Amino acid sequence: MAAGSSHQVLVTAVRAFEAALDPDGAEPDPTEGRRLSIAKHADGSVTGRFDLDAVGGEKVQAALESIVQAARPRGDERTRAQQNADALVQLCDNQLASGHLPTLRTVKPHVVVTIDVDDLVDPATAPGAAATGFGARISAAQARWLACDGAVSRVVMGPDGVPLDLGRTHRVVTPALRRAVVQRDRRCVFAGCEAPHHWADVHHLLHWADGGETTLANSALLCERHHTKVHHGFRVGRDPGGRWRT
Repeated sequence: MAAGSSHQVLVTAVRAFEAALDPDGAEPDPTEGRRLSIAKHADGSVTGRFDLDAVGGEKVQAALESIVQAARPRGDERTRAQQNADALVQLCDNQLASGHLPTLRTVKPHVVVTIDVDDLVDPATAPGAAATGFGARISAAQARWLACDGAVSRVVMGPDGVPLDLGRTHRVVTPALRRAVVQRDRRCVFAGCEAPHHWADVHHLLHWADGGETTLANSALLCERHHTKVHHGFRVGRDPGGRWRT
């Protein structure tokens, strides 16, 4: 055939012979087709798209579904898309909190927020008063929510924008206090939520920036979603009998 046929006919014939000898073909590498793109907008929000092979997609769906099904309180009116998005954020939150992710320039990956102390203690919303490590601008209200259970560093800036003094970083909630709060609350205390304690932040009922003490009596476990809700108008409190109410 090679001696008596055109090049194109020969190519077609060889491909047919190969298909007959090995009908299954070579197993494709699933990682070659994976793609994830993230676009950041002016307000700091992000949109994205990903393309995954069947096995990679199955792993992502299994991880997200485990979180979606573990937190389905009564009255939850979120769409499936909203549930998946919350689950993705919670999955990342869990991994960041675990301390098992690879380090970035000798530092464990974490959310960084910079805010002026006057904006931090002012109860106003103050849109755009704080900056994140990846350059997004967030409100002072969001910064206070993140500051409930985090590490705080004091930085004194000079008039030319150069740091003059760097204070020691310290945890707002000590490991011992967190153990005590976990022992008492067990899970997120928001009404109807069953999110486990390892998903939860330690929320200050009266924020430390407003003079609230970092004590067991002033603390409550709240998952990421319901911690946000409490900082947007909901309130949780513990009655004299020890029962949490929302």
